[in-house]
Amino acid sequence: MSNQKSSKTLNIVLWIAQVILAIMFFMAGTTHATQPIEKLATQLPWAAQVPALVRFIGISELLGATGVILPALLRIKPNLTPLAALGLALLMLCASVFHLFRGEVSNVPVTIILGLIALFVAWGRFRKRPIRGRGSKVGNHEEVRMAIKS
Repeated sequence: MSNQKSSKTLNIVLWIAQVILAIMFFMAGTTHATQPIEKLATQLPWAAQVPALVRFIGISELLGATGVILPALLRIKPNLTPLAALGLALLMLCASVFHLFRGEVSNVPVTIILGLIALFVAWGRFRKRPIRGRGSKVGNHEEVRMAIKS
């Protein structure tokens, strides 16, 4: 019984983490993908130097925000959710390195925290609490594999 309760608790915590990631990356992605570069450059001095990178980052953030929620929520290709979380973790690793090279150390803790949350979601949705797709039958190979591991 307690294993079932802890499994349910983990599922709730994973959903909360997914929502946090989706909100954070949707807001950042919208800003990076849509605001004029001149306006962004007042907040991000490097934006004027590499505008294509800013747009690429914004689109990646929007795709990650969508991917970390929608496939799991709709239960259509839910295996895309942990992949999106891995993509966001990789994006945050790159952001951390980028900010360190530019001497913007104060930006690194946020990227590390978001990256760790994304890794937690990827781990949880790959290993501990994967979401079954619509039409998945009880006893499919994934469930059998999970039952053997337990």
